[in-house]
Amino acid sequence: MRRDAMMAASLGADWVDTAPNYAHGQAENALAPVLVRHPDLKVSTKVGFVPADTGRIAVRAGMLTPEDARRGHCLTPGYIAWQVTRSARRLGRAPDIVFVHNPEHDCPPDAVTERLYAAFLALEEACNQGVIKAYGVATWQGFGTGLFDVADLVALAVRAGGLNHHLRSIQLPVSVVHLAPVGLALDGLGVLVEAASAGLEVFASAPLHGGEIPDMIGPELAELIAPGSTPAEAALSVVASAPGISRVLLSTGNPQHWSRAADAVGRAPLSQDLLRKVTDVLGT
Repeated sequence: MRRDAMMAASLGADWVDTAPNYAHGQAENALAPVLVRHPDLKVSTKVGFVPADTGRIAVRAGMLTPEDARRGHCLTPGYIAWQVTRSARRLGRAPDIVFVHNPEHDCPPDAVTERLYAAFLALEEACNQGVIKAYGVATWQGFGTGLFDVADLVALAVRAGGLNHHLRSIQLPVSVVHLAPVGLALDGLGVLVEAASAGLEVFASAPLHGGEIPDMIGPELAELIAPGSTPAEAALSVVASAPGISRVLLSTGNPQHWSRAADAVGRAPLSQDLLRKVTDVLGT
């Protein structure tokens, strides 16, 4: 983790995204020296999932019930306050964003709104105390299943923090496997357009969907999308060109792969006509 982040930062990355449960619970500690060496590198982390070691510490500190520790996910205000302070200490600085991590996890649909509101209250307090700078929501299914939309999140943020709330971003999977947000955005609809209208940054997670993408995009389609590109690079170009996407989260420990991926993300956006062709082809 530390080596990969140091490599990315040295090659021009300006943001690193992590979570307390990444790298078997050691990701934040591993990133601390990287952030010292690259003080302009921004960092986001998350709150929600509870690694086993963290759970045991939080239970002993009275910040987590044994049941929540066993469940491995918790968004109670007390635990959030404890975890974000711990994350800031482990990172060596206040995170630029803390994402509420999969608020839909193990939660009845009719309870998600109140869970988010309680989390936003805790995160607003952390922002006011200077422990963190801003917060957001990272979800795998929340938007796609209609559990909440951008308007819901903004309304909850206003309810929790007033008009000067600190909700700044969302994170969701966008790829040629998860093309629905892109197709909707091309029609001026959906989560990407709504986020842009609300002034929220959109972090696209899993842009290569765990490596399945190259099999979906053959050489001919890759050449149509971005001449001279590999299938993976073509897939990244599609994600980066989607209206409303602010950042594409890349993950690789290979410097050559990272440079090629970063180049693909940094190219001029594909035309909307080409994006429509891609969504039509892959959507079928």
